[in-house]
Amino acid sequence: MTPQTLSPLLCTIPLLPLAGAAINGFFGRRSSKKAITAVALLFCGAAFFVALLIATNFSSASAPYSFRLAHWLRSGSFSVDFEFYLDQLSLVMLMVVTGVGFLIHIYSVGYMWDDDGYYRFMSYMNLFMFFMLTLVLAKNYLVMFIGWEGVGLASYLLIGYWFTKDSAAAAGKKAFIVNRIGDFGFLIALFLIIKHFHSLDFTKVFEQVSTRPAEAAGVGLLTAIGVLLMVGAAGKSAQIPLYVWLPDAMEGPTPVSALIHAATMVTAGVYMVARSSAIFERAPMAMTVVAIVGTLTALFAATIGIAQTDIKKVLAYSTVSQLGYMFMACGVGAFSAGIFHLMTHAFFKGLLFLAAGSVIHGIGGEQDMRKMGGLRQYMPWTFATMTIATFTIAGFPPLAAFFSKDEILWKAYSSPNGSWVYWLFGVTTAFITSFYMFRLWFLTFFGDYRGAIAHEGHDSPRAGAPAPHGHGHGHDHGEPHESPWVMLSPLVILALLSVVGGWVGIGGRFEHFLAPVFQTGASAELARETAGEAAGQGTETLLTLISVAAAILGLLLAWTLYLRRPQLPARIAASLGAFYQAVANKYYVDELYAVLFIKPLVDGSTEILWHGVDQGAIDGTVNNSATAARHVSDNVRQMQSGNLRSYAGWVAAGAAVVIAYMVWMGVR
Repeated sequence: MTPQTLSPLLCTIPLLPLAGAAINGFFGRRSSKKAITAVALLFCGAAFFVALLIATNFSSASAPYSFRLAHWLRSGSFSVDFEFYLDQLSLVMLMVVTGVGFLIHIYSVGYMWDDDGYYRFMSYMNLFMFFMLTLVLAKNYLVMFIGWEGVGLASYLLIGYWFTKDSAAAAGKKAFIVNRIGDFGFLIALFLIIKHFHSLDFTKVFEQVSTRPAEAAGVGLLTAIGVLLMVGAAGKSAQIPLYVWLPDAMEGPTPVSALIHAATMVTAGVYMVARSSAIFERAPMAMTVVAIVGTLTALFAATIGIAQTDIKKVLAYSTVSQLGYMFMACGVGAFSAGIFHLMTHAFFKGLLFLAAGSVIHGIGGEQDMRKMGGLRQYMPWTFATMTIATFTIAGFPPLAAFFSKDEILWKAYSSPNGSWVYWLFGVTTAFITSFYMFRLWFLTFFGDYRGAIAHEGHDSPRAGAPAPHGHGHGHDHGEPHESPWVMLSPLVILALLSVVGGWVGIGGRFEHFLAPVFQTGASAELARETAGEAAGQGTETLLTLISVAAAILGLLLAWTLYLRRPQLPARIAASLGAFYQAVANKYYVDELYAVLFIKPLVDGSTEILWHGVDQGAIDGTVNNSATAARHVSDNVRQMQSGNLRSYAGWVAAGAAVVIAYMVWMGVR
């Protein structure tokens, strides 16, 4: 397949799930569940098939590929096209998003089959895929920003999917608002890029950046842009101090947790930083910020995971921690290592969330690990796959995360931008990760079953509604049960990928594949310095053995506390007193934010709205223009429902219309 035939296929990949979202969104209410399923899986699966076709015909010698869908913005010499772009980096992201996303769609069929809003859920899932694919295939920052904002909208719809639950509605709003804070920094960075480089096209911007010297003496333009980009990345990828939305987002259905928090949305910030490597390489101060934020987030989130009792909350804080690893890698200049861990993380963390959903499904919606136990005899396939995922995330060889995590720790120690401090924090985090994951494993699957079947759990759609069940399964008895194969088959595939997915990094093959993206300009110099100054092979082997020992130590500690002597954890918690309570309550960060930011803003906004808007604008306008207002309101009242979700729907519909117009203009 030639570049001339390959490039036009790029636009079909995001447009396919958009078509699925539109069909189910507009016609799903009157369609059968089988028809809804066929549409959702057909269009998502077709996107994966096209991505696979492109990957098998991809040539590094011919890359990058690009395809302009439509001319877009023009203002003097400044122009932005709606254009898609494929190089080695976006190809990795493309395969991860479409492949893992398709598996999660299959799993969703079994998990969400009995839900009344099944068509709506599948439409939202397809819509999310469209925006995420737009993000990773964008050729310029503005198209990336459309995808960036789109996944924020779709995540709001999915996290708050069970909107009759106050906690789910609040979690959706929290995610939406916190991400807007990060997006403000991203926007300011884009304004600076426009002002100083007169373009948002990646190729044009990075060519101009490559002519600038590194800002080693202090803070400059590139440092400011880099730090602002990191603010946006911290919001989307849940880093300190904007991580607080992600644990609450567990209120969404488990397939949402897997799709958003494993393979796709939360990795968007890592992808954006890696894509902008040319900027960060010439802004050492910005890279240091990335490394410090990532390192601290990795350790901080891991400590919180130790004391959580909700199985999905443990995995949520694990996600925050693993994302910290990826940013630490990018911060020390090891962008390939960060993307490598992003890929393996999609496999094992997607598997962990889906296996946790299988557990929740099998016991009627219960999420408290203290009410589980002994489930391996009831759920052998779920147990086997989650065992693989647990050993993988802990870093045991030869599983996938061993290779990617070891690569990050080695580069954190040996690269010119690295430090033994980063390595020490990273290996300590590895030990804590192993401990809390094996804690989850022992509490869930070993010992005696400690709970009764729950008819209303955290992952139930509505108060009083039955917990989600699988396709054709109406289990309502007290004994835990295995999930149907429509849910188990994605687990088996992800388990296989969790075993072999890291082998592509053996011998530096993955880093070599991404070299054309990262080893340009300052990056090539960095590679030469690393090759000349890195410690010997013996040191790397020693550090690898230490990281494996940390994983084993975490396993042994969890075995001692939660299997051999299960009475000890309660005693230790009691002896730690206030410190344990602080960890269990997530260091009271949410409460601190409420006191410092939320309450003053809400109270202040209420005062401003009352005096400024209500008494000034509304009273003045309505009292003097009642007749005109009545005519206008009669025409638009159907759209103004007062429901934020309906407004989000109109935004999505408007985006679809705009994109359809661009497609029409592009093919004229």
